[in-house]
Amino acid sequence: MWVEISKEMEVIIEKKALLFKRTKEEVVKTALEEYLKKEIPIYISAPINALVEGLYEEDTLISDIKKRGDFGIGTFNNLDGEMVMLGGEVFQLLANGKVKIADDSMQTPFSCVTFFKADAGEEVRGEYDYQQFNELLDKCIPSKNMLYSIRIVGLFKYVRTRSVPKQDNYRPLVEVAKEQPEFVYKDIRGTMVGFYNPSFISSVNVPGYHFHFLSEDFQRGGHLLECHMSEGEIGVQHHSHMDLGLPVTFDYMTADLTRDTEKDLEKAER
Repeated sequence: MWVEISKEMEVIIEKKALLFKRTKEEVVKTALEEYLKKEIPIYISAPINALVEGLYEEDTLISDIKKRGDFGIGTFNNLDGEMVMLGGEVFQLLANGKVKIADDSMQTPFSCVTFFKADAGEEVRGEYDYQQFNELLDKCIPSKNMLYSIRIVGLFKYVRTRSVPKQDNYRPLVEVAKEQPEFVYKDIRGTMVGFYNPSFISSVNVPGYHFHFLSEDFQRGGHLLECHMSEGEIGVQHHSHMDLGLPVTFDYMTADLTRDTEKDLEKAER
């Protein structure tokens, strides 16, 4: 396989070959092997079961999570809207349907981010209802025992989302979800930002597919509840490592997180 490279890169390769007394082919091979071995982990700022139990105030800054990724989802302190990180920018999707750029000084009780670089993809043509959409995603991931970040850019015939209203600390998430405002968008272009998580890590992150939607004009979006897709591209990145943050706050350190919250999480997220 032959790949064209720039004149500047040729000069760099020649210098490395002379320095290490190796052929140019050996330098390129070593560089490729080192690059491909680099693992990009998923970073989770706090376990999801803390959020389910009503711990909505933590000390992780938006500026902190930007150091751990350029792509992801989450929420803000006091559940003040849904979060989308796309291209390194963090958007706050408010309960009134508006979207604004989040300030670096804002804090998050839960976020899941990574540096996104798709290593597999699928082009979509033809309408897919929500069941078919999920079946298509299943075909894009080789194993349900691994972690994946997923970006879907395209045209959607129908999108139903929600965003949670700002809450007081300690109110269980399953109660908050009963009052969530929902939004329906039709024939809209945008990006689905999300992850797939194996069922066995349900105390750490939402099991299965978890997406937030942001429109192409950055004006609409929310936590995905349902969609019908017409066309677009699915990009998938697999991860074999995850970094988990444990907040150093009084609430977190004294909380009882032994309860099985999977059923509550299912109700709140779906």
